[in-house]
Amino acid sequence: MPFADADGARLYYEEAGTGDPIVFVHEFAGDCRSWETQMRHFSRRYRCVAFNARGYPPSDVPEDPAFYSQDIAADDIAAVMRGAGVDKAHVVGMSMGGFAALHFGLRYADMARSIVIGACGYGAKPEESEQYARDSEAIAVEYENRGAAEVAEIYANGAYRLQLKDKDPRGWAEFRDQLAEHSTEGSARTMRGVQKLRPSLWHLEDGLKDMSVPALIVAGDEDDWCLEPGIYLKRTIPTAALLIVPKTGHAVNLEEPALFNGALAEFFATVEAGRWTTRPFEQGASALLSGFHNEQTGS
Repeated sequence: MPFADADGARLYYEEAGTGDPIVFVHEFAGDCRSWETQMRHFSRRYRCVAFNARGYPPSDVPEDPAFYSQDIAADDIAAVMRGAGVDKAHVVGMSMGGFAALHFGLRYADMARSIVIGACGYGAKPEESEQYARDSEAIAVEYENRGAAEVAEIYANGAYRLQLKDKDPRGWAEFRDQLAEHSTEGSARTMRGVQKLRPSLWHLEDGLKDMSVPALIVAGDEDDWCLEPGIYLKRTIPTAALLIVPKTGHAVNLEEPALFNGALAEFFATVEAGRWTTRPFEQGASALLSGFHNEQTGS
């Protein structure tokens, strides 16, 4: 099995296909298997790499809590790329992985051909930080008290997972069963170190405004906690586009794989053609009078 060396952990990864690289970064409740539909689709034309985050066997599960953080999650993407011999890639993240992809775009812009920020937003607003931290700690305690298998049954029935359960019961059952196989200790440490302590998106505003990496933000329209952060990211990142997927909850790539894959394929093709542009106007411009203003200024 291939592993990449990262700070304090070895990270397991899988790959398929040849061509320009895509790196997939999973959510808290997933692992590299969560991207199977994308790996099969995109490996026909791309070199696809998916990895397990630290804390998710067969990747290492460091005992020291200091080896789990949002910054380390972004560093780990770079470590996997280096281990796989990838200099630059499209980086696709979902939920926890979406946050990691965003931070990767901020910290490793020279290694990111583009980023896809999927289902990114839980606890992201400053006024939600304390409640989200309490909820994250509560989940970590549940893992320690009940174990991963029992928590999986409860977690998989969360409000924003029921859309997947309704649309695709077999897919939902597979998601639940894979979640049940996760490390109890790794899940608790990830929840405390990465999820609980990650900074608000609003605190990253200066960096987001300067971001030049092409970005696609994806959210389900029934994933309430990700809608406003998605709009905020669209308005703040000058290179961003926003895709809202109808009648969809949190795991967009699992719920609507054909739509998700099609949107990413179009995004990648546009970026590769050099046609992905920045916003052509200032935020807050008048919907009715901006054209007259441009005429007067000659812009």
